[in-house]
Amino acid sequence: MPRLNQTITRWQGMGLIATTLLGTGVFILPQLTIVAAGNKAIWAWVILLLGILPLTWVFAQLGRRFTHAAGPAYFVERAFGPLASRVIGLLFLFSVPPGAAAALVMTFKFLEPIISLSAEQQLGGELLIFLLLFYINRRGLQLSGRIQMGLTLTILLVVALMLVTTLIQAPITDVTPIMSQSVIVGDYSGLMQAIGLGIWSFLGIEAVTHLAGEFKDVQKDYIPATLTGVLLVGLIYIGCTWLSMWAPEHPLAMVGLFELQFGNSGRWIIGGLGFISGIATINIYFASLSRLAWSFSHDGILPHQLRSLNQYRVPTTALITFILISALMLLLSYLARMNFTLMAHWVNGSFVVVYSASMLAAWKLLDKRCRPAIAISLIACGMFIYCLGSAMLYALLLGLLITMILLGQPLWKQAHPADENLKP
Repeated sequence: MPRLNQTITRWQGMGLIATTLLGTGVFILPQLTIVAAGNKAIWAWVILLLGILPLTWVFAQLGRRFTHAAGPAYFVERAFGPLASRVIGLLFLFSVPPGAAAALVMTFKFLEPIISLSAEQQLGGELLIFLLLFYINRRGLQLSGRIQMGLTLTILLVVALMLVTTLIQAPITDVTPIMSQSVIVGDYSGLMQAIGLGIWSFLGIEAVTHLAGEFKDVQKDYIPATLTGVLLVGLIYIGCTWLSMWAPEHPLAMVGLFELQFGNSGRWIIGGLGFISGIATINIYFASLSRLAWSFSHDGILPHQLRSLNQYRVPTTALITFILISALMLLLSYLARMNFTLMAHWVNGSFVVVYSASMLAAWKLLDKRCRPAIAISLIACGMFIYCLGSAMLYALLLGLLITMILLGQPLWKQAHPADENLKP
C-alpha cells in the first residue's frame, strides 16, 4: 500500500485534535448540559474529562505503535481478526455522514444572532460548505493544521479573557454558591443526561489515529499532541460551562455574556468563532473518513475506485464520495424535520461502540503496564453506554446490518465471479 504525505508537526497535530473536539459544541453544548443538569453540569464535564483522558492515552499508544490509515479498525483486526475489524471500520465509516449533517446544522446555529436565514437558505449554505470542505481537503492537512492551531489559540484566548473578566467583575460571594450547589445529593438523571450530551464534544479522539501516518515524527510527537489537545479542550469546556451559568436565559449564553462584558460585538466574535470551529471539525472528520475508505478499498472491502490518490497524495475519490453521502443525509434530515440532537445521540452510540472495541483490542495488543488505563477506559465506555440508553439501539442495529452484509459477501462473490475479474 502506498504511503500518505507526512506533513503534520506536533503543534499542528495538537491544533487538529483540539479544533476537532471544540468544533460545533464549544459554545453550545455547555449551555445544553446546564439545561439538563443545572448546577451539576460542571461535574458532568469533569467526569467526562477524567474518563476521556485515559481513553485518549490508550488511543495515542495504539496510534503510535500500530500506525495505519484504518485507525481503530486496524487495531481491532490485529487483535480479533478481519471480520471484527470490518464491522468496526464500516460502523465508523457510515456513522460519520449523519454526524457531519448534525454537526453542520449545529454549526449554523452560530449564525442565528448574526443573520436571519430561512430553512431553504440554510440548507443551501450547508451544501455549499460541503463543497468548500472538498476543496480544502484535497490539498492535504498541512494547511488545515496551521489554520486550526491558530483557531484553537484564538478560542482559548477569548474564553480566558471572559473568565478573567467574570472573576474581576463578579463578587466572590456570587461565584462560590454556583460551584458548591453542583454536588447536592439527589436525582442524578440530569447529570447522566448531561454526560450523554457531552460525549459529542469528545468524538474525534479516534479520528486522529487515521492521521497518525501523516505525522512527520509519529513516535515523538503523536502522544504529546493528542493528550495536550484533549486536556486543553476539556478545560475550555469546563470554563465555558461555568461562564454559561451567568447568562442562562440568552439563546446562546456565551454570546449573551460576551455582550454584557464587552458590548454588542459578542455575536460576531463568538458566533464567528463557533461557526469556523464547527467547519474545522467537519473538515477533520472528512479527512479521517477518506483515509479509512482508502485503506478499506485496498483490502477489497470497499470498491477499488476509492483507492486513487491525487497529486497531493490525498484520496480524493473517497473524499468526494463520503461528502456526497453526508450531503444526502443532510437533505434527508431536512425533509424529515429531524432534530439534530437526536442524530447526535445516534452517532454518539456508534462511536462508543468503536471506542469499546478499540479498548478491548488494546488489552491484547499493548503492554501490561497499559492495562490500568485500559480498564479505566472500559469503565468510562460502560458509563457512556448507560448515559446514552436507548440511543445505543441505532449503533447496535447498524452493526448487526453490517455484520450480516459482510457474512453474505463471500456468497455474493461466488455468485458473481465476473465482477471480481473486472478489478485491476
